[in-house]
Amino acid sequence: MTCQSPIVVALDYPTMAQSIEMAKRLDPSQCRVKVGKELFTTAGPVILDELHKLGFDIFLDLKFHDIPNTVANAVSVAAKAGVWMVNVHATGGRRMMEASANALESIASQSGKDKTLLIAVTVLTSMDQSDLAEIGIDLTPEQHVSRLAKLAQSSGMDGVVCSAQESKMLSTELGKDFALVTPGIRPVGAEQGDQKRIMTPQEAMAAGSHYLVMGRPITQAADPVAVLTSVNQSLINK
Repeated sequence: MTCQSPIVVALDYPTMAQSIEMAKRLDPSQCRVKVGKELFTTAGPVILDELHKLGFDIFLDLKFHDIPNTVANAVSVAAKAGVWMVNVHATGGRRMMEASANALESIASQSGKDKTLLIAVTVLTSMDQSDLAEIGIDLTPEQHVSRLAKLAQSSGMDGVVCSAQESKMLSTELGKDFALVTPGIRPVGAEQGDQKRIMTPQEAMAAGSHYLVMGRPITQAADPVAVLTSVNQSLINK
């Protein structure tokens, strides 16, 4: 089943049962799903098997950041588990990213299957300039995102995770084929939560984002399916 929607629903639940319950309410032709640190830590790799059985493409959002060999091995395991997308931290540097990219290219070549997309995290959407200053980075979030995204592209990444506020800039700088994965997406009227750099789905797509990660606005809605359907329809009619 091919998903044409850019929406990736974040299954940010503390238990596998809750995540599967939500996934069963969703349609894999209408969205992909994201498995993050909390869910993967509590459920383990079996959560990937269960979501694949339901027909979903999976973004494994574990943000690997370690020495090159360790990260290359980790993303290789993810690819062999059949995930659609996996990510690493761009701040791990060129050698780490290149080792990971080469590992996934090798697996795709040997298996004959589509390569798992490898995405680099730039600046977390919960961070602003004051947060960067506290860790010794004397740049605006946009400047730091740009620098890391260029490094990621030249290191073989398929795209980056970035705020929608940086999507237009990165699309211009790096080309429209470099995938931009955008969290911090909130439909009009939704609460901002702990995301500081946010946009609506329509604004994000217009700015150049390729994939939109949405969690609480869908999963905590009274009718998650209705919200997802409404967002997808709004993007079709944009």
